[in-house]
Amino acid sequence: MSTHIETNIAVSFENRNRQTVFFRWIIVAPVVVFVSLFAQLAHWGFSSVLLTAPVAVALLFRGVYPSYALSFNHALMELSTRVAAYALLLTDEFPSIERNPNISVIFPDVEGGKKLSRGLPLIKWFFAIPLYIVGAIYLLLSAVLTIFAWISTAVSGTYPEWAANTVLGTLKYWNRVLGYSVALVSDEYPPFTL
Repeated sequence: MSTHIETNIAVSFENRNRQTVFFRWIIVAPVVVFVSLFAQLAHWGFSSVLLTAPVAVALLFRGVYPSYALSFNHALMELSTRVAAYALLLTDEFPSIERNPNISVIFPDVEGGKKLSRGLPLIKWFFAIPLYIVGAIYLLLSAVLTIFAWISTAVSGTYPEWAANTVLGTLKYWNRVLGYSVALVSDEYPPFTL
């Protein structure tokens, strides 16, 4: 079993909703606002988008990954993935703030932190810098492919599979990177490949 985060999205290719393609970013705005409220708390000093600092401190001093932080990080990453899948046209299902069986993010079993290094969380962000650079390139490529997919879906009602492979791969890549460097659920360095 992998020690990376696994992302599963049931991508719809045929019979897509052509009307919502034009307004997808407007339709998803309420859920984006909901997710961004967690980021707003970070500006006030109460929280971060994903709980990283408290987890790093708990791992460093106690060797424990707090279960409430793990649950919060998992739920927020899964919600963010649902929003991204809808906004990037991978699915026509509106991103509910509750779980969706067609879109899942699976965290590796950390056994309460026993499987994780105690000191590595302090430097993972530094080791992840090359991953962020490669990820930015993948994001740019996915943005271009999404524009072509948007046109194709609006005209024919079919989402092109060649675009889905890269866009879905980019979402999976970023979830692995965030699982390593921010959510701190894996000590295994993520691969650079999609």
